[in-house]
Amino acid sequence: MTAPSDDRIVGRVLKAHGLRGELVVEPRTDNVEARFAPGTVLSVRGSRHSRVTVVAARRHGDRLLVTVEGVGDRDGAEALRSAELTAPALDDDPDDPDEFHDHQLEGLTAVLADGTTVGTVTAVLHGAGGELLAIERPDAEEALVPFVAAIVTEVDVPGGRLVLDPPEGLLDGSADDG
Repeated sequence: MTAPSDDRIVGRVLKAHGLRGELVVEPRTDNVEARFAPGTVLSVRGSRHSRVTVVAARRHGDRLLVTVEGVGDRDGAEALRSAELTAPALDDDPDDPDEFHDHQLEGLTAVLADGTTVGTVTAVLHGAGGELLAIERPDAEEALVPFVAAIVTEVDVPGGRLVLDPPEGLLDGSADDG
């Protein structure tokens, strides 16, 4: 399946912030500074706006507070709630074959070495302990898998899949039983 355009999701609007139209945005890119630099034009999915231009952006914990042209109050910001912000792919794809942008991993099918489907990568979570892959399982449960070579043994972006060799118990959900 091919995407209708080469645009990548770079953020998702979570809600309005304050009264002056700031947006709380969950970044979905490794290149936050470039993607949300003043003057950047982003396409919008899921809103009456088709495009927005970034006026300012600043960190707010692990999220961003973003001001865009034409949105000057809380009602305008609320109209963008849940919208996805997209931009064309950058030419700076990593040179290291073991390094990936989040957008390259999101949407890949996760399988075991024997070909058993585990689920679909829905997000890459960045934290102090390293990256985790959020994988939506066929039963609609979410599994969090450390993105380390010992567990993720192969990443085949053109083939649309990644291969996992998880330690016993990582994917069975037994840790939640109690």
